[in-house]
Amino acid sequence: MLLIKHDKSFHNLYVLIVLLLLMKLAPGFISGVEGAAFGCIERERQALLKFKEDLIDDFVLLSTWGSEEEKRDCCKWRGVGCNNRTGRVTHLDLSGLNLSQTIDWLQLPNRLPHLHELLLSSCGLSIIGSPSLSLVNASKSLAIVDFSGNQLTSSIFYWLANFGNSLVDLDLSHNHLQGSIPDAFTNMTSLRILDLSSNQLQGDLSSFGQMCSLNKMYISENNLSGELSQLFGCVESSLEILQLDRNQLHGSLPDITRFTSMRELNLSGNQLNESLPEQFSQRSELVLLYLNDNQLTGSLPDVTMLSSLRELVIANNRLDGNVSESIGSLSQLQKLDVGWNSLQGVMSEAHFSNLSKLTVLDLTHNSLTLKFESNWAPTFQLDDISLSSCNLGPPFPQWLRNQNNFVQLDMSNTGISDAIPNWFWNLSRSNLKLLDLSHNKMSGFLPDFSSKYSNLRSIDLSFNQFEGPLPLFSSDTTSTLFLSNNKFSGPASFRCESGSGILRVLDLSNNLLTGWIPDCVGDLDVLNLASNNFSGKIPSSIGSMLKLQTLSLHDNSFAGELPLSLRNCSSLVFLDLSSNKLRGEIPGWIGESMPSLKVLSLHSNGFSGSIPPNLCHLSDILILDLSVNNISGIIPKCLNNLTSMVQRTDRSDTYKSLCWSNPYKRLYTALGSYVEYQNEIRVRLKGREYDYRSTLGLLRIINFARNKLVGEIPEEITGLLLLVALNLSGNNLTGEIPRKIGQLKQLESLDLSGNQLSGLIPITMADLNFLAFLNLSYNHLSGRIPLSTQLQGFNASQFTGNLALCGLPLLQKCPGDETNQSPPANDDNRGKEVVADEFMKWFCTAMGIGFSVFFWGVSGALLLKRSWRHAYFRFLDESWDWLYVMVAVRKARLQRAFQRLHEHVLA
Repeated sequence: MLLIKHDKSFHNLYVLIVLLLLMKLAPGFISGVEGAAFGCIERERQALLKFKEDLIDDFVLLSTWGSEEEKRDCCKWRGVGCNNRTGRVTHLDLSGLNLSQTIDWLQLPNRLPHLHELLLSSCGLSIIGSPSLSLVNASKSLAIVDFSGNQLTSSIFYWLANFGNSLVDLDLSHNHLQGSIPDAFTNMTSLRILDLSSNQLQGDLSSFGQMCSLNKMYISENNLSGELSQLFGCVESSLEILQLDRNQLHGSLPDITRFTSMRELNLSGNQLNESLPEQFSQRSELVLLYLNDNQLTGSLPDVTMLSSLRELVIANNRLDGNVSESIGSLSQLQKLDVGWNSLQGVMSEAHFSNLSKLTVLDLTHNSLTLKFESNWAPTFQLDDISLSSCNLGPPFPQWLRNQNNFVQLDMSNTGISDAIPNWFWNLSRSNLKLLDLSHNKMSGFLPDFSSKYSNLRSIDLSFNQFEGPLPLFSSDTTSTLFLSNNKFSGPASFRCESGSGILRVLDLSNNLLTGWIPDCVGDLDVLNLASNNFSGKIPSSIGSMLKLQTLSLHDNSFAGELPLSLRNCSSLVFLDLSSNKLRGEIPGWIGESMPSLKVLSLHSNGFSGSIPPNLCHLSDILILDLSVNNISGIIPKCLNNLTSMVQRTDRSDTYKSLCWSNPYKRLYTALGSYVEYQNEIRVRLKGREYDYRSTLGLLRIINFARNKLVGEIPEEITGLLLLVALNLSGNNLTGEIPRKIGQLKQLESLDLSGNQLSGLIPITMADLNFLAFLNLSYNHLSGRIPLSTQLQGFNASQFTGNLALCGLPLLQKCPGDETNQSPPANDDNRGKEVVADEFMKWFCTAMGIGFSVFFWGVSGALLLKRSWRHAYFRFLDESWDWLYVMVAVRKARLQRAFQRLHEHVLA
């Protein structure tokens, strides 16, 4: 019995000792047991509540955090994770909750000693203060930190230095980090993942070369410079993913196979400007290689050593030469993009021999010729075929016959002058979303797109020789339709259902079409029906196109007045109704209802009445062309309210407003293709007609020619300082040319011919240094033509019909002109000659007066005053005697010197 009791006491003592040892070795154990009742450690709970006090939680996203009894288990709070055994807080994830806080150096790691993950991405965080001394003893267990998408500055680096060896994953992307990358990163020997992308960091890559554990590095979208070779070091054997795109790295591409573990390398959008290596030294496991948008030169290297490549993108560089047949050895290749270079030569079956997995082929905008045997059947099935500007023709490529999966086909400007074979239209194309066969010489009739191509988003068949009726298509699936510059005829009919289509751009210009588009097509952004056979009135249904930005109906036979409903198109930027049979007054509501209008062309119609002053409200207008109409009245004085002709605007904004691009850029294909539409207009400039497209936003033109305008040219027009062309010819304008016309420094073309202008040509016209075209003929101008390089360089015919006008380049001399007068060589020389001539006149006059005063002053004094005359002649006699004595003494000395020299020689 005693023995049994002794055994029990010994057992209890043993248990007690074990508990004491556990308390000594693992003090957190008891805390964990204590915390087991509440789920987490009390002091860590209080630390989290203290952290919450400084957060701005407008949407009450942390409602589960609280001191109430039912919220005591902080391990159940949103974003908090604990160790199931100890109750310790091990990770905190508040990413994407739109919280905000100004952090005083984040005491959390010090208060939560077992914190392993700290994820505060996109919380609106910023930092104040300086590094706290208490952080010297901060937790060394913090391994994962994600502060991406905040407002942190480079001060965060000092805070991170306290966790040196513990950090494994660090994400500071999308912050406000600036300056050089600190050397503190070299001490983070355990760091495996580093993301500093989308900041403003500078410097080179030398700080990372010795980070031997680094596995993934993302530093895209910064301002890093230097060369990639600066990264060579022990990181060569550890780095698997390297993204340095959109920086300022320069130099050449080194031998990237030195990165023995590298699988993904992205250097796109830098300034690499030397040639690629001829070959690579060792076999690489590289899977993705992106070198696009640089300035690399030379030819494509031998890529045999990159046998694992799945994606090779070197688009938009300066590569030339032939494409190496080693491309054909990349049996794993899925994407090949070498577009927008200057590659040349022939690509044959050998280049594609083993590319059975290829799905994306982009050779756009090179000078390559694809030459295959007629029976060649590729082993791959492509999703994206982009071959624009390559040479594929003249016959239609037969190898497309076995391609059934492509989503995008771009064979524009490829030299094909063949009818599209029936097998092409008969193939199943249910996945096709973008079809571009433009700028070829393809012919034939087109099938019904609405039934065969149910997913087709964009169609561009412009600049070919297709004929017959328009192909049927569904406005409910097609977004852009370009059929211009063909031979389509008949009515413009489409298949519409319920008017809920997504059609945005419709360009049917330069065909033989008649009729009008159905009313159900009402959400268009661009409508171009120019150069067809449309007639009758412009339908009032045009007013239902509330989103319309471009309306071009020029060169048709539309008649009648403009429909009142057109004022509903308040988003119009480009309006060209020229060369029709429209009549009536120009409505004033154009200036009121279309505030964004930049181009208004109504020339060659039958509009009458006066120019409405409301047009002066078009502050964004760049081209205002009302020429060749029956407009009468005066020119409004308010034209100086056309702000875009007075002060410069952002060219990029102007270009964007005149160039439509699809707002849903990734609708067409999963590959990200999109469509852009540039407005085009023909304007009369410098006496000739020009077509403007990409440079349209640079023009500033007012053309009121060939109307019935009267009155004077308003002085206010000289305030349009950016005006490039002004044409007021063929009217009944009177008065003088505005004297301040020299203010129009940008003026390149000025035509005031065929009016009744009188008076002198303003002298300030000589200041128009960019003037390339001038026509002042058939007016009543008088006086001398001002002297300048430009004015004397024009042909005499541009001044003819002004009987009282004289001076070069006219043969008629002005009164007082010398018969041998010749035109100055240039303005600068003429100015120098005038100045030199004036100087010589004044110099000679001054010299004559000076000599006369001196001569008669001295001579008169000698003649009138005897004592001066005696003194003067005595001075002359004494001077002569002194000179004679000096010469005689010098002569005697020389004779004695020569005599001594002679005696010395004889001795």
